[in-house]
Amino acid sequence: MNLVWKLLRQHISVPQIAGFFFANLFGMTIILLGYQFYRDVIPVFTAPDSFMKADYLIVNKKIGTGNTISGRSANFFPSDIETLEQSPYVKRVARFTSAEYRIDASIGVNGKRLLNTEMYFESIPDDYIDVPLEQWKWKEGDQSVPIILPRSYINMYNFGFAQARSLPRISDGLVGMIDVELSLHGRGSTDIYKGRVVGFSSRLTTILVPDAFMQWSNGKYADQTEVNPTRLIVERQPNKEQQLNSYLEEQGYEAESGNPNAEKTISFLRLIVGLVVVIGIVIAILSFYILMLSIYLLVQKNAVKMQNLLLIGYSPSQVARPYQVLTVSMLTIVLLIAVAIIMIARTYYMGMIELLYPQLPTQSMFATLIIGIALVVLVSLFNIFAIRRKVMKCLHPTLE
Repeated sequence: MNLVWKLLRQHISVPQIAGFFFANLFGMTIILLGYQFYRDVIPVFTAPDSFMKADYLIVNKKIGTGNTISGRSANFFPSDIETLEQSPYVKRVARFTSAEYRIDASIGVNGKRLLNTEMYFESIPDDYIDVPLEQWKWKEGDQSVPIILPRSYINMYNFGFAQARSLPRISDGLVGMIDVELSLHGRGSTDIYKGRVVGFSSRLTTILVPDAFMQWSNGKYADQTEVNPTRLIVERQPNKEQQLNSYLEEQGYEAESGNPNAEKTISFLRLIVGLVVVIGIVIAILSFYILMLSIYLLVQKNAVKMQNLLLIGYSPSQVARPYQVLTVSMLTIVLLIAVAIIMIARTYYMGMIELLYPQLPTQSMFATLIIGIALVVLVSLFNIFAIRRKVMKCLHPTLE
């Protein structure tokens, strides 16, 4: 093969081969990076809430449209709840219970006091919360109250206080760093409790406490304990999402969601990634065309040498092998460099994603590597076949 290579490499065009190499590298990188980026980002929009199942909807009344302020009450009366429970699209309904007393809170991180603020508590029945019972239980006499915070709170801390004051960022696994001191005021009493954060929720816009604590504290501190709720939690019947949404719209209700634009965002993201991958495929195809054109020109220029090699005993496979090895080697190097580029780019954008969503699970690059290897194998096999066929046709001009 060394002798064959020495004879055939004389007419190799370095600019043509370089053009193939960089065009293929560009195309391969775009395809694999687009796919890996999609895998890394899609959990942001599809990850389920940590504490509430997807079948649970948070429902409230529509108050007004546009600039029109309605005189309609925002509270759900018993008749409203009964009507909703009788809907064929609803499995069960529960109410949010709000704290009817004043709550002052002091919040710190890792022993460092950050702010003092007034808080607002709500609760729902415990079986709607997907938290281990030992973490969520509370009984009279306990001085520690488990709470679930909105994820927007922790994002505000990570990008506000943490950056400005060089404090550690907090993820789901580091909730123990948050110090919360609660002062409950009502009926002439003031008591201090310690808040124990058990996690964060992207669907809740309120601070949640166990229902047992809410019922007890309202009984002790609130002037009035029976207040009509302004929000309900509704569990829908299986496969009745569209019907329930239409029913709620007819009743003048609206369902809150942790990310109301998630479906639109996912569709848009898929469209963008699809366009990027198509562009990468087009570039890869053009680079393949450059390669094949270069190989065909080389074969044509070396036609006489090839015929002589065949006459002295070399087989068509031996004559074609240098070109085949050249293309397969370049494709392999292209894949390795593309993977290295993706790893560098991924380190950059994953750093930004983890700042926004520190709890997001990290996706592996295994599927991307498999796709890259499959592309190299597919293109290599096609190259090997096309080069051999061109060599055979050059050696035997009458061959079709």
